[in-house]
Amino acid sequence: MIKSVRSTNPLFKRVDFSPGFNVVLAERTNDSSDKDSRNGLGKSFLIEIIHFCLGSSTSPNVGVRRKELEGWTFILDLELDGKIITVSRNTKEFSRVTLEGNFSGWPIEPEVGIRDGKRTLPIKDWTIVLGFFMYGLPVIEERKYSPTFRSLISYAVRRGLGGFQDPFRHYPQQKEWDVQVNNSFLLGMNDEYASQFQVLKDELGIIENLKKALGLGLLDSLVGSLSELEAEKVRLLSEVEANEEELNSFNVHPQYYKIQQEADLLTEQIHNVINASAINKNILDKYQESFIEEKDISLQKVEQLYAEARFVFSDAIKKRVEDVLNFHIKVIKNRKDYLLSEVQRIQREMAEQKVKTEELSAKRAELLMILQTHGALEEYTKLQNHLSVIRQSLEEKNNRVRDIKKIEEGVSNIKIKKEDLIKKARQDKEEREDQIEKIIKLFNKNSEFLYSQPGNFLISITNAGYKFNVEILRAGSQGISYMKVFTYDITVLEFRQKKPSPRFLIHDSTIFDGVDERQTAKALESAAKIASETKTQYICTLNSDDVPYSEFSEEFGVEFKKAIRIIFTDAKENGGLLGFRF
Repeated sequence: MIKSVRSTNPLFKRVDFSPGFNVVLAERTNDSSDKDSRNGLGKSFLIEIIHFCLGSSTSPNVGVRRKELEGWTFILDLELDGKIITVSRNTKEFSRVTLEGNFSGWPIEPEVGIRDGKRTLPIKDWTIVLGFFMYGLPVIEERKYSPTFRSLISYAVRRGLGGFQDPFRHYPQQKEWDVQVNNSFLLGMNDEYASQFQVLKDELGIIENLKKALGLGLLDSLVGSLSELEAEKVRLLSEVEANEEELNSFNVHPQYYKIQQEADLLTEQIHNVINASAINKNILDKYQESFIEEKDISLQKVEQLYAEARFVFSDAIKKRVEDVLNFHIKVIKNRKDYLLSEVQRIQREMAEQKVKTEELSAKRAELLMILQTHGALEEYTKLQNHLSVIRQSLEEKNNRVRDIKKIEEGVSNIKIKKEDLIKKARQDKEEREDQIEKIIKLFNKNSEFLYSQPGNFLISITNAGYKFNVEILRAGSQGISYMKVFTYDITVLEFRQKKPSPRFLIHDSTIFDGVDERQTAKALESAAKIASETKTQYICTLNSDDVPYSEFSEEFGVEFKKAIRIIFTDAKENGGLLGFRF
């Protein structure tokens, strides 16, 4: 239980608490103006201080570490392991707490300061000690996902608007595994199974990451991908074998490049001879055409031509024409003799060129035969490179097939593990039917006290792990949603009275926002009754004008007023918890 909250700063208003029902009240006085507000008086900040002393993490310029509170030391007196312990934590030196009290039986002994002799613990060790005594948590937890003090205590001391949205979450962004593990612990279920569900989820996440790295799609497509890869493997393997056989029978001629150069030279010479022969053929054809076109012209043909024109040659003219014709005949004869000699020369050259072509071709054929039966080093290297590429591709396919098989095997193993885990969790749930029934009865009783009809408390084992839910008929308004949180919290407090747990439950005034006055009155009366019966402590903060005095029974009205531990006022600047406004 919490005995008191105080500070070394004299401005701070000490708050003392008693077993049972406790109220921290913020009151608007007649002297306060419309501009004054109870917001900022310190109701919610008191809860922040309690969390601070219980080892919460902190951030600069937020909450207790605002610069206006720099150097402040907040003190919490609480009962721990049946002994009164005082814990102090400074806003500037917040990494450790200072402790006073009897530390016998502690799993971690506080360290003694050399200079000041004070007993201190690092925050991490302090939360381990708190978890050990308040919840029975192990000092050394080997599990990756396990209940932690800081998460568990946040259900007993909810803070901020987000802490009251969902009975099973103490803040909206709380991870699903944390919800499952800590609530299963609070409700006496096997939280180890809840941890294992998250471990399997992590394993599946690793497989999903491997799939992404491999560029694979959904798990359903793996079988198709595998069969395609297997077929591609067979094809590549056959290609590798064929290339290896070709390389094994490949002979490289030692003078390959010289022979290749000779063959190339012969090819060039053959082309030159063929080109020269072609030119000779064209010249020969022209010369032969000249033999056909050039004809002799006689004197008789000339006389006949002129006679037809009725022109008569004289003897003198005839003599002159005959001389011209004889000259012409001589020229033609000389030209024919020349053409004949040229034709004969070209024909000889063409015959020689033909023989030359045949000789060169035969020699080149001989060289090409050598090249055909003995491969080149360059070609051998190309074959080797090609084979290397194929082998690499085959290796990639083998790796991909191996990875896909690994994924398939991993998915199958996870499915088997999950089915086995679900079976174990359901069997465990059946074995805990008595305590589950107790939880349900407590929740039904507490919800029925508020709304005259029982609600439903649901615990189920799904493929994703533990699933918790509460239902209250007529739920839907903000107020009833808050009452789900109230009913769950008070049920847990009542259920765990004989189990290791903090002997207190703290609710900020937020939990009563929008709640019907009759339900608020019943909730407060129920909390007071359960705290008294279980010898625990219920602490709530309220605004004075939200207290439903008219709905209280006469007896509880008196009890309520006695339960008010401190009243903060907005009538003056120093009326709040800290003694000043900021």
